[in-house]
Amino acid sequence: MSALADETPLARELPAGHALRALQDVDAAELHVLIERNRERLARWIAWAHEQTLQDTRAFIGRARAKEQEGSGLSRAIVAAGSVAGVVGISVDRANRSAAIGYWLDEASEGKGVMTAAVAALIDDGFQRYRLVRVEIRADVENGPSRAVAERLGFQLEGIARQGYRVVDDRYSDDAVYSLLASDPARRELR
Repeated sequence: MSALADETPLARELPAGHALRALQDVDAAELHVLIERNRERLARWIAWAHEQTLQDTRAFIGRARAKEQEGSGLSRAIVAAGSVAGVVGISVDRANRSAAIGYWLDEASEGKGVMTAAVAALIDDGFQRYRLVRVEIRADVENGPSRAVAERLGFQLEGIARQGYRVVDDRYSDDAVYSLLASDPARRELR
């Protein structure tokens, strides 16, 4: 693990031999290969997945590290056996003490509770680190696995944002909008 990962409570183990650690510049090539391997699956739900290049991946890591330095977000690599298996990130709106969570995982790591544990760790840290009152997860209404993460963690379904996200060209997704408040009973269970 990197020195940065050792200094954060997010340097923790996840199910099935997975762990969280800070994204590093040297992860760009490996992360891009992972994106390529999962591109078809990811592109169904995520706009950037359609045309993500290695240069775009490097830029993403740079932005993620800058957001952490600015206190406006945090992204972590999900690793398995030392290899990157996915990413989980939080974008913070400090003025409103709220945040949005995004995540994706390699198909080979799905179905093991890895993402639920990774999101729980990031949310728990986010509530503490940024003194959040609200965290939001949005997922395409047809993306069962992503919605299941929110539901397993006790997020409340607030409604559907019709055509709330532009996936590609003229294709928009209807997004299920979930939230978890600092005052919700499920918040205490994240620890």
